[in-house]
Amino acid sequence: MRAVTFLLGQRTMRAFILWTFPAMKSRALIILYFLLFSCSALAQSIERVALSIGLFRIDAEVAADQENRMRGLMNRRSMAPQQGMLFVFPEIGRHCMWMRNTYIPLSVAFLDQEGRIVNIEDMQPQTEDNHCASRPARYALEMNLGWFSSKGIKPGARLSGLEKAPAPH
Repeated sequence: MRAVTFLLGQRTMRAFILWTFPAMKSRALIILYFLLFSCSALAQSIERVALSIGLFRIDAEVAADQENRMRGLMNRRSMAPQQGMLFVFPEIGRHCMWMRNTYIPLSVAFLDQEGRIVNIEDMQPQTEDNHCASRPARYALEMNLGWFSSKGIKPGARLSGLEKAPAPH
C-alpha cells in the first residue's frame, strides 16, 4: 500500500479508493439482484397442480413441455413426502421413464386418459433402465419410492385433479 501511495500520492490514492469501492458495491448489488431474480424465475417456471387419490393429497409439479419432461426430477436430492411430478404427454402411448442424473429413488404410476393407474414401477437412482407403461398412458406421476404401496394404491385406482393440469405443449 505504501508503494502505491508513494507512486500515486495520498490524494490520488484517497480519490481512487473513494471512487472504486462504491462502484464495486453497486456492481455487486446488480449481480446479486440478477442472481436472485433469475433463480426465482427458474423456480416459478414449472407449474403446480393439486391432485388427490382417495384420501391422499398430492402437490405435483407439472412437466407439460418437452424441456421439463426431459429434465424431470434430475439433480434433486430430496422431495417432500406428499410432493411429486406429473408428466403430461402430448399423445397417448406406452411412455417410458429412466433415472439418469436422478438421485431420489422413485415410484412412477402411469395413468390413462381418465386418470386410472395402468401400472406402477419402482425406480432406483442413477440408472438408465426403462420403466414403461404396460398399456397406453397419457400421464405419469413420480412420487418417492414406495409412496403408492404404503398407501395401498394399486393399478385401477383413479387420480383426481388432472383436469387442472396444463395441456401439453
